[in-house]
Amino acid sequence: MPRSASRYICSSCGAVTLKYSGKCFACNSWGTLQESIAEDSAKEKTQAKHLPQAEALMQNESPAPFKRISSGINELDRVLGGGLMPASAILIGGEPGIGKSTLMLQLARHTSPSKLLYISGEESPAQVRDRAKRLAIRSNDIWLVPEVNLEKILGVIERDEPDIVIIDSIQTIYSEEYHSSAGTITQIRECTSELIRAAKSRDFILLIIGHITKTGSLAGPKALEHMVDTVLQFEGEGHQWYRMIRSIKNRFGPTNEIGVFRMDENGLEAVTNPSEFFISGRSADIPGNSILAAIEGSRALLVEVQALVSKTNYSMPQRISSGFDLKRITIILAVLEKRLGIPTWGQDVFIKIAGGLKVIEPAADLAVAAAIASGIKNTPLASGIVCAGEIGLSGELRAIRDGERRIREAAHLGFNTMLMPEANTTDIKPATRKLPLNVVGCKTLQDALDYLRL
Repeated sequence: MPRSASRYICSSCGAVTLKYSGKCFACNSWGTLQESIAEDSAKEKTQAKHLPQAEALMQNESPAPFKRISSGINELDRVLGGGLMPASAILIGGEPGIGKSTLMLQLARHTSPSKLLYISGEESPAQVRDRAKRLAIRSNDIWLVPEVNLEKILGVIERDEPDIVIIDSIQTIYSEEYHSSAGTITQIRECTSELIRAAKSRDFILLIIGHITKTGSLAGPKALEHMVDTVLQFEGEGHQWYRMIRSIKNRFGPTNEIGVFRMDENGLEAVTNPSEFFISGRSADIPGNSILAAIEGSRALLVEVQALVSKTNYSMPQRISSGFDLKRITIILAVLEKRLGIPTWGQDVFIKIAGGLKVIEPAADLAVAAAIASGIKNTPLASGIVCAGEIGLSGELRAIRDGERRIREAAHLGFNTMLMPEANTTDIKPATRKLPLNVVGCKTLQDALDYLRL
């Protein structure tokens, strides 16, 4: 019988300890230590007979270019950096019912004639076939395997030699070598490791569907994200039509790239112009609304920032945000009160990025500050103005990246004024200056609010 010993692994940082504690000693997170069984394998360990050959990093011959395989879905190819890479492992996370399995079946339809193996651990074959009929999938190169045993799955992969393998989902897969149940940290880590090893050695594309926790992070050990090549995460609410896929990690392309889809009865349909979706239905004559020119990955997006400011009925004012960092809102409110004299204490402040998008870049500060100031003074912003700029603690506007890309997107959608830091207006190309849009540079937040008449 193999010996086993309990150890505890932090699901946030991956730190290991032999004793349970409510707080992780490495990252100071509470309630993240989960029990794992460390077992001595019964397999004999043999010394490697053939050592790998070392190669010079900079060789004379030019490196072979990446040969990507198109998924047939333009928005997904954009997020992946141009397509699927052979012998790569991709982890897809998202809430239940948001469209992960639907997207994988649509990918299977478009990647024909590549031989695809769909490992279904959660749904019965009848359920998968019913979804495939609804999506009008008629390919003969898709093979369904309803199995959760890792050893049997690896045996099928060795026998059938597929080009693409989809695991739905990794939380249902278990290995007989470990006594813990499926979904535990040990099973998730070891099963993923074996599948990735098979993908690298047999040169097939591995797509793994994973669950997420209540906090929105991928379930399982943090090391799971380090093991795979690409991590994609679905964003958006399950009851809404629109879905967004963001690349959290990508070894073969840019990170934070997003793809926008619309869910309908025929599956996920790519949205070719996301900016029109994010600013559709906006009301320009209502206080507390502003337009942000954001950069997500390699594309510029115009999104609506909404702020609702009202007198609080509590001793401590509420600060609630949807789609924007709550700590940055606290900083912006402090700058507005301390540097500009705009009273924010005693006011409940609610911030929302319309459309369900999560904005993480600092360039959103100016649009958020303009929306809050508009809400406090109950004065709507002039229509046709787009904002972008980072706010410093002394109230200055700091330079942002990709200023010209933001300007072109604003002009493309018919806006007439772009408000941004003065540092970004000094090196605008002549072709961009010819666009029918007035670029206004401001040194401080006070200058920007004076221009907006707030």
